[in-house]
Amino acid sequence: MLTDVTIIGAGLGGLTLARVLHVHGIPSAVYEAEPSPTSRAQGGMLDIHDYNGQLALEEAELLDAFQGLVLEGRQAMRMLAPDGTVVFDKADDGTGGRPEVQRGDLRQLLLDSLPAGTVRWGHKVRGTRTLDDGRHEVTFDDGATVVTSLLVGADGAWSRVRPLLSAATPQYIGKSVVDTYLFDAESRHPASARAVGGGSMIAAMPNRVIFAHREKGGTLHAYVGIEEPRAWFDSIDFGDGAAAAARIAREFEGWAPELTALITDSDLPPVLRPLYALPADHRWDRVPGVTLLGDAAHLSAPNGEGANLAMLDAAELGRALVELPGDVETALAAYERVLFPRSARAAVLEAGEELGRDNGDATPHDLIAAFTEAAQS
Repeated sequence: MLTDVTIIGAGLGGLTLARVLHVHGIPSAVYEAEPSPTSRAQGGMLDIHDYNGQLALEEAELLDAFQGLVLEGRQAMRMLAPDGTVVFDKADDGTGGRPEVQRGDLRQLLLDSLPAGTVRWGHKVRGTRTLDDGRHEVTFDDGATVVTSLLVGADGAWSRVRPLLSAATPQYIGKSVVDTYLFDAESRHPASARAVGGGSMIAAMPNRVIFAHREKGGTLHAYVGIEEPRAWFDSIDFGDGAAAAARIAREFEGWAPELTALITDSDLPPVLRPLYALPADHRWDRVPGVTLLGDAAHLSAPNGEGANLAMLDAAELGRALVELPGDVETALAAYERVLFPRSARAAVLEAGEELGRDNGDATPHDLIAAFTEAAQS
């Protein structure tokens, strides 16, 4: 029986893998840099798709519990012109196949489904190396080490496990997201609340976009997408929240005040999130005892699939290991044969959506997905 599985990263992908293994009686250890499950805000809303993310939850035997997290009505979508005119408005009729949940709630569901002690908090990885016997050593910032015969990098864009397999590094894609929060919106920001509606809202012009989601508790979470070089953003002092918000808002001069208020009235300082991607055809030669999932394997320009794909990666890797516990290398090879073309297709999808946006043919959901997922990382 497979007994030595080390997972780096307690995001949705790493936790889904640990859960699938646990369901089948295979223990694992998950090492996470964050000091505790509540040490960092976990982002906003995620739409979990019936063709990938929900399949992963079914494999993890958590689909029914997931349904209890769904925020009803949040699949509603609307598009506004910059002057505030509603040009598209679709109610949530419950048939969209992409129910919305809070990322933090979904992560907590996964954490609660694992045995105590599975996640080792406060373990930031400094580096990894392959040992002479084919196993792998992970070194943490405090100097501690762990040696494992199966190492899975679920540690995101700047993975410390990826160098064991690939020399690829993420590259800036020419756009960034600035995210903001407006709390108690119905009473404190009623005009913006009306503009956003019951689910998601987008207002766009070339190279400038404002998205917003209605989250739990009357919170509006806005994502301001701007296409500019990194140096443009580097010239803004995000340490001065008010000044940064004012500078970003200048890019939307002349827009309806209920839209620009999503920037200027933020109850938290605006947070800059530059967007990066790995090559669309990123893959690696099989290296014994190590693999990747999620953004560590296939970071792409946001297309609304990132979290869903990470969970599906995890479920499929877990299933391969369960089915071939005595032949880990065959299991990893089978997993990667499916992973590589699926990752490439997702990257092509993003390129297609970019083209659709240029031609005005993208759906509101495509447009919303193109930036909002970046604000979840």
